[in-house]
Amino acid sequence: MNKNLKHIVLLLIVIIAINYLGSKIYKRFDLTQDSRYTLSESTLNIISNVESPIEIDIFLDGNDFPSEFRRLQNETQQLLEEFSAKNKNVIFKFIDPLKNETNRDQNIQVLTQRGLTPMQLSVQENGKASQAIIFPWALASYNGITVSIPLIKNKIGASQQELVSGSVQHLEYAFADGFSKLTQPKHLKIAILKGNGQLKDQYIADFAKKLGEYYYLAKFTLDSVASNPQKTLKDLETFDLIINAKPSEAFTEEEKLVLDQYTMNGGKSLWLIDAIAIEKDSLMNDSGTNFAIGRDLNLTDFLFKYGVRINPIIVSDLYSSRIMLATGSGNDTQFLPLQWTYSPLAAANPNHPITNNLNLVKFDFANQIDTLKNNVNKTILLQTSKFTRLEGVPKEISLEKATQKPDPSLYNKGNQNLAVLLEGKFTSVYNNRIKPFKISEEKSNSIATKMIVIADGDVIKNEIDRNGPLALDFDRSSNQTVGNKEFLLNAVNYLLDDDGLINIRTKEITVSFLDHEKIAKEKTKWQLLNIVLPLVLLAIFGFAFNYFRKKKYVA
Repeated sequence: MNKNLKHIVLLLIVIIAINYLGSKIYKRFDLTQDSRYTLSESTLNIISNVESPIEIDIFLDGNDFPSEFRRLQNETQQLLEEFSAKNKNVIFKFIDPLKNETNRDQNIQVLTQRGLTPMQLSVQENGKASQAIIFPWALASYNGITVSIPLIKNKIGASQQELVSGSVQHLEYAFADGFSKLTQPKHLKIAILKGNGQLKDQYIADFAKKLGEYYYLAKFTLDSVASNPQKTLKDLETFDLIINAKPSEAFTEEEKLVLDQYTMNGGKSLWLIDAIAIEKDSLMNDSGTNFAIGRDLNLTDFLFKYGVRINPIIVSDLYSSRIMLATGSGNDTQFLPLQWTYSPLAAANPNHPITNNLNLVKFDFANQIDTLKNNVNKTILLQTSKFTRLEGVPKEISLEKATQKPDPSLYNKGNQNLAVLLEGKFTSVYNNRIKPFKISEEKSNSIATKMIVIADGDVIKNEIDRNGPLALDFDRSSNQTVGNKEFLLNAVNYLLDDDGLINIRTKEITVSFLDHEKIAKEKTKWQLLNIVLPLVLLAIFGFAFNYFRKKKYVA
């Protein structure tokens, strides 16, 4: 008896010790093959110093949306539980804004006014199709500041399963990005170059507004180069990045030297250059035609030295966006979206963090980029499809082309480069050349730096209507979301090495889905199998049990 008592006491002591250690030591294990619930170092750095609550409302709740989006809901919850496990100040709850029929319309209106646009889905259940509305958004609040976090990663031509798969892969980045805006103050400065016919403020307003959430922005003109180039360079070097958005006037040698020395001193830059002068709006005249001609910005030798050349050639692509044209007259006038091969939809490089899991990027009258051999590393970020045609200038461009079916045999030039990343140590454009002015501490070779060259200034250009600038990431002609804004933001993040957030985008997550067609087709078979088979097995067991029991006792 004493021995049994000792065993019982020992067992109780072990149980109490295990419970005590369990309350003091907490550890979560991620056993998924793709480590989807293991937060990256960049994410951990963002949330580790959060000392007051971040409250998150997730509107992805309800019972009426498809199973794919229930999967997104579950993945969102599990990821936020991981955030909360790392920092108890991360508090979240799921809300169904459409649950109450009495205030359903009011909720939709309020959320839409806050920029949380609803999404309409096709629901396939039991072989029947229906429609459902969801709000794939979250609102995160911290110290009186609130930011919206998109849970859906749109992509042209993607199925609902593909949308969810891409969105699950994007979740950690989306929340880490939102938390970063809430908790980390801005400290980097970006100069928007002016003075050489760059895009006016209203045409870059949407991207500038987005960029202003992360960085300090300021206009910078090179006009003072003529009077005081040394001071101009010194002022420019106070910025971490320069953006040159679609200049239309040639740069002087003095301006080029200032830009060159800015690069030599480690400055980062984003170039959006048109080597062709033609605007889509200029075609909206009585004749519907205009001429595309070459545009000399005096930058050919400048970019050539760094390792790229933008050719004065128009890229025409069968995989393209549309253009809205009026047909008919008077009361019979209709606006039809017609294919416009001069608006390529460029595919992204899936192997780079800037463009990984990125939607198609829309161009207008894009040019071709060649890469040249030198010591600078070059990465192609965006390309046309393989069904591409190259057209030289001068060339007459007519809207009539949109009404004609293109001949596929002419579009045989293969993939063409439209955006290139340059990284490494650059050699000065003015190395072993006569300088336009004397400069102190002149450098012939740069420290390690980066730049991105895009062969079209319209990538950053938003449309304008009577209410002001429109969203850069929405193409009205095709009524589809495009990747322009996200691409440019990722490009800036990468150039500035901002918090390492951009590297989260390379995380690959595999999401498996059920085949709805197969489910509907084989539904009856599996229902019978799940209901009848257990009964049959139970009957066989009962028969066998009784048979052997009787046999035992009879014997």
